[in-house]
Amino acid sequence: MSRHEAKLPAGFDEPVFAEPWQAEAFALTVALHGKGLFSWSEWADALSVEVKKPDVASDGHDYYEHWLAALEKLLSRKGVAGKREVDELAAAWERAAHATPHGKPILLENDPGAGR
Repeated sequence: MSRHEAKLPAGFDEPVFAEPWQAEAFALTVALHGKGLFSWSEWADALSVEVKKPDVASDGHDYYEHWLAALEKLLSRKGVAGKREVDELAAAWERAAHATPHGKPILLENDPGAGR
C-alpha cells in the first residue's frame, strides 16, 4: 500500500479550529514562545490552571476561551500587556467589528471610539 492509499483516521479532514480567532490565538502563542517570551512548561502550567477551573464545559467547546485567558494572564505576568490594556484593545476591536460592513475586513482603525 502506498502512502497515498493509506486510510486516515475518522475525522482527520475536519477543521482543527472552530473559529478563525482560535487559530490566531494558537499561532500567537507559538510565535511568542518562539520569541522566548515564555517556556513550554510555563505555557502548560498557565493553560492547565485555566482548563481545570470548575466552569469549564464538559464537551470542551470553550477550550480556546480558556486558552486565550491563559495567554492573557501569562502576558500580564510577563509585563507585556496588563489586563486593562488587553480589555481596552478587545473593546476597540469589538467596536470596530460592529462598525464594519458585513463581508469587509475588520480593521482597528474603524473603531468609532478611537481617540476618545
